[in-house]
Amino acid sequence: MAGDAQDIPRLELEAVIGFNGHVFSGLRVHPDREHLIYPLGCTVILKSLKDGKQEFLHGHTNNVSCVTVSKSGRYIASGQVTFMGFKADLIIWDYEKRAIHARLQLHKAKVEELAFSPNDKYLVSLGGQDDGSIVVWNLESKEAICGSPASAHSAGHCLTIKYTNHSDTVFISAGNGTMRVWELDLPNRKIRPTECQTGQLKRIVKCIEIPDDDLFFYCGTTSGDILKVNLKTRLLNSCGPRKQKFSKGVNTLKVLKSGDILVGSGDGMFTLCSGPNFKTIKKVQLEGGVTSIAVRGEGHQFFAGTEAAQIYRFGYTDFKEELIATSHNSAVKDVAFPFGSSELFATCSQDDIRVWHAETSKELLRISVPNMTCNALDFMIDGHSIISAWNDGKIRVFAPETGRAMLVIHNAHSMGVTAIAGTRDCKRIISGGGEGQVRVWEILQGCHRLIETMKEHKATVTSIKIKSNDKECVTASSDGACIIWDLVRFVRNQMVLANTLFRSVCYHPEEYQIITSGTDRKIGYWEVYDGSAIRELEGSLSGAINGMHISQNGQHFVTGGDEKLVKVWDYSEGEVTHVGVGHSGSITSVTISSNNRSMVSTSADGAVLRWRYPHPSSP
Repeated sequence: MAGDAQDIPRLELEAVIGFNGHVFSGLRVHPDREHLIYPLGCTVILKSLKDGKQEFLHGHTNNVSCVTVSKSGRYIASGQVTFMGFKADLIIWDYEKRAIHARLQLHKAKVEELAFSPNDKYLVSLGGQDDGSIVVWNLESKEAICGSPASAHSAGHCLTIKYTNHSDTVFISAGNGTMRVWELDLPNRKIRPTECQTGQLKRIVKCIEIPDDDLFFYCGTTSGDILKVNLKTRLLNSCGPRKQKFSKGVNTLKVLKSGDILVGSGDGMFTLCSGPNFKTIKKVQLEGGVTSIAVRGEGHQFFAGTEAAQIYRFGYTDFKEELIATSHNSAVKDVAFPFGSSELFATCSQDDIRVWHAETSKELLRISVPNMTCNALDFMIDGHSIISAWNDGKIRVFAPETGRAMLVIHNAHSMGVTAIAGTRDCKRIISGGGEGQVRVWEILQGCHRLIETMKEHKATVTSIKIKSNDKECVTASSDGACIIWDLVRFVRNQMVLANTLFRSVCYHPEEYQIITSGTDRKIGYWEVYDGSAIRELEGSLSGAINGMHISQNGQHFVTGGDEKLVKVWDYSEGEVTHVGVGHSGSITSVTISSNNRSMVSTSADGAVLRWRYPHPSSP
């Protein structure tokens, strides 16, 4: 039923909000000057700079660890991480066809860095610290030419490689106490290294940049200085800046046509400094450590990517930063649309709640609570407040336009607040906690009152849904019980037991049935009246079902979970009608917009995906 995913129609992916800023030099500009290329989870995203349209390169089985583009723009290469003892894939993509040109495997556990030769003949790849080898690949025959350990036994791990601009046979590698210039000897199928002499200097090199003339190359180090090395003599030429070193290390370098250098450092400083003496000319502070700098065209415009998953655009003349893309940099826990509106939606994760404009994927509001994680959120039906559940045991209520804190309920639950819902009359909040209690709060103007505590669950309450007349609610818990509560007398009406950790529960719009999902991969239909099981569907082939939402007419529902697939189901038939492929982390929550046009799913890798809903209701 759910197994034959091949012949089930695919969901149309409308937009992705997400960028993995932890991949060094992961953000690239394609030589056609029209597209940004960057990784997110197992996907490589191509984003048009003209109209913001996104295309996706799917093919990796685990997180992408490095991305590079050939000089001509014909090929993109990306490497991934995998589990210890397994070989990590390296994929070369044909840019025109947006398809896989070659899938190559040799490195164990991780591909650290990739570099194309200037004439698209070869690709050189560097394995991670568990592999430690450099391999040169022939792009034509798609085979390995030769390989070698990246650094001598006495030196540390190699961290980066870079091809020279004019020769297909010379490339440079550097890392912890190692710096080598390699020459490819094609007839003998060998690569021969020569060490670069740095004298007394001991440095860990994070990045290499080679100016167009191939006379010198620059190395950025974790100590916050830049080494300039002569490529012919392989001797250290100079090292700077002497006084003001770059805080938290130099993560990425780019040399401009003018000879000036762009430097991205670990403290989020984006600096333009002069080539000869490394003196700072201009600098701008960005949010999160700068991990990528990409130059567009001749260097009139450049882009910076940071660890906080933000992408900035700069012009060379004014050197003003413009934030062009933001996204979550840790797992997204929950998503919600306001009642009756589909223009906006809110997501929550560690440190913050963000409100997004659905059509443009632009961030409209960020509500930050540092070092705390928001587990769940909901909009009150009148749209005047966002209610949110936090892991420090507090319920926080915010104004959705300004993000102002309207109310904080301290010590709402002893082991963190894990689920939350608001009643239709907007006067009460029902919350669930990590200790298993369900509490009903009355919200008054600027203050609150605990009305009742209902203690039945033995473990974390994972989901709460309230009946439309506010007289009944259902709570799901990871103790294997779903309880239907009477909200007038505050007693248990009915209880549903199953051998699973329940993750989510939904009322059918006519409210005589509930559907549940959890870690046993089953979707259960239950009678509200007596708690009896109606039927059970096999919900996924692997992993828990974490999120579920039912459409307003009750004809379809959507699920997502550790299988990383978004599935749309027919409620009465119990069949999958559409499948959405695109997430690279476990899906944490899914929701359908009020106008039945789109749906949003969120995942543990920080991605937020917007899909076209396949069953738009007739008006």
